[in-house]
Amino acid sequence: MTPNPATAASNTCPLYVDLDGTLTLSDTLYESVMLFVRRHPLNLLRLLAWLLLGKAGFKHRLADAVRPDPARLPYNERFVQYLRDEHARGRTLVLASAADARIVSEIASHFRIFDDTLGTRGGAGGPNLSRAHKRAAIETHARAAGHRQWAYAGNSRDDLNVWPGSAQAVAVNTPAGVLSALQQQHPGVRVFEREPLRLKTVLRAIRLKQWAKNALLFVPLLAAHSLDPQAWATVLVAFLAFGLCASATYLFNDLLDLPSDRVHRIKRNRPLASGALAIPVAVALGSVMIVLGFALSLAVSMGFAAMLLLYTVITLAYSLRLKRLALIDVLVLSGLYTLRIGAGAVAAQVELSNWLLAISLFLFLSLALVKRCAELEELDDEEAALAPGRGYQARDLVSLRAMGLASGFLAVMVLTLYIDSQKGREQYAQPEWLWGAAPLLLLWIMRIWLKTGRRELHGEDPLQFALRDGFSWLTVALMGGVGLLATAGV
Repeated sequence: MTPNPATAASNTCPLYVDLDGTLTLSDTLYESVMLFVRRHPLNLLRLLAWLLLGKAGFKHRLADAVRPDPARLPYNERFVQYLRDEHARGRTLVLASAADARIVSEIASHFRIFDDTLGTRGGAGGPNLSRAHKRAAIETHARAAGHRQWAYAGNSRDDLNVWPGSAQAVAVNTPAGVLSALQQQHPGVRVFEREPLRLKTVLRAIRLKQWAKNALLFVPLLAAHSLDPQAWATVLVAFLAFGLCASATYLFNDLLDLPSDRVHRIKRNRPLASGALAIPVAVALGSVMIVLGFALSLAVSMGFAAMLLLYTVITLAYSLRLKRLALIDVLVLSGLYTLRIGAGAVAAQVELSNWLLAISLFLFLSLALVKRCAELEELDDEEAALAPGRGYQARDLVSLRAMGLASGFLAVMVLTLYIDSQKGREQYAQPEWLWGAAPLLLLWIMRIWLKTGRRELHGEDPLQFALRDGFSWLTVALMGGVGLLATAGV
């Protein structure tokens, strides 16, 4: 069979490759914005001012300030392999993007398979290289190289302005509507299918499992031995409000941590770090959740809404800066856990015991230090570099372990002092039964620290570990039984 000359020519003509959403699963503009905001939140105001410069000028000024590390971007590996194969057989590849020309050049250098690059040059007063401008730039570039035909690989609706001039079309991660329109122009388009956004991916991104931490809002009701159904219903609404706002802050935290998460053994698989969830989708989702969360909080009470606002502000400050300050970070984390208990007391309108606050502060400080030690255990013993995105070094492990164990033991000591206190005698018919809870809590704390030292937590959150740990559930059940016996005065 004689090959079609037109088809053969289209398969050998230079291939111009789009960057954002095509070569990389992310968008370098959004990546740059996150990097810039991570430096200082007031940089948001500078971004707004730069918008007055137009798209090209905005991209140029942003690239002057920050540029994403090509080695830390998520790429479409199946498409990258296709490009490597095309390069190996001698095909000319050109990376053509509306991103700033310096970003395009750096990413092309990272791959070493591209013969040239095209990008937006805002500093020289050039246009934003998208849509018709990109097509014109590609045609000019191809003619200058002596080619009458060229091929184009893209992904978005903007690329529908580029594909009509190409001899061959390649669609990568293309939405169904765009692909349908493209197939009318190019029936023989080569398709690299788009991975659909699944509900499971979204639930992983908002850390639905972390909502279990918000069960702490019910602790004041349990401590007060309240059976008021109205109070429990109110705290349930508060639980939903806290969950929504907490999930939004998790999304924001992951957006700021993209570079460090992508070099972490476990966190690189998170939806945002892996590119499975787009940055604009995460921003929109987080914004909606924040609004819904505060709407629910106002339905509970103004006092609870104030507590939720305080939690949100501290959490955002933690994501922006405090998490990178050694020791300050664990104090803030333990404070956020304790703040949940305080918020539950405000929502339920019950008195908050200072004894409960003291126990929770020491206990959660111990657990925060467990998390840091588990992360440091992941580092090589001889590695002196800072843990990614943190303010610790591997040699801090011994000190942190001592602090964590001491804090956990202090929580048990406060519990034992409470047993013989006036508050304990008022709250329980026979508080002596609570002595049974002390060794149970002590055993649980020692066990989780032992597992941390044996590297069995693998850098994960200790509360998440406890949720799937049978021994932890048994401990909770036994301590609950002890509490019932002390309440009933058996």
